[in-house]
Amino acid sequence: MNDLSKRFVSTYNGISRVLVNEVYISKAFSPTKQVYKLGDADCKKYNAIWDTGATGTVITNKVARECGLIPISVTRVISPGGTKISYVYLVNIWLPNRLMVPNLRVVEGEISGGEEILVGMDIINRGDFAVSNKDGKTVFTYRFPSMEKIDFVNNPYKEKPVRKSAQVGRNSPCPCGSGKKYKRCCGKDK
Repeated sequence: MNDLSKRFVSTYNGISRVLVNEVYISKAFSPTKQVYKLGDADCKKYNAIWDTGATGTVITNKVARECGLIPISVTRVISPGGTKISYVYLVNIWLPNRLMVPNLRVVEGEISGGEEILVGMDIINRGDFAVSNKDGKTVFTYRFPSMEKIDFVNNPYKEKPVRKSAQVGRNSPCPCGSGKKYKRCCGKDK
């Protein structure tokens, strides 16, 4: 594994219909010239929902106000609610495990469900993104930068072979522990 990669995993009990985790956001700055501490006055924590159907990342007006963001432009946004003109901001965003996406253009908008940030494909397609549902849990994992092609068709999951247990002979003691021969006990109808 490349030591330069950053990755995280979020696990949800049950089958989750939404992928939500905590992220931090601040005004954009050059990471080589300035350092922010996560959670300080200029770098705030919010809940973010991940949406593969969204082209870009969206923040609410509340996030823009609380972080003191200044619009750099406006853009037309097309959503299920219709078309409108929205502010565009330049931010740095930290995903779980301190994975920072610097100088990201985000659009102000409304987000249903109570989250304040919607992570869109502008972030998701920069890395490897996978969701699985096994044993009653949803597991969501992300890695940046992308390191491999995930392909379930050409690289299918290989199940371990099922081994047949040894056949019980008709005259052998019954495996149920009754003390009878198999043919006179559990093997009677076979």
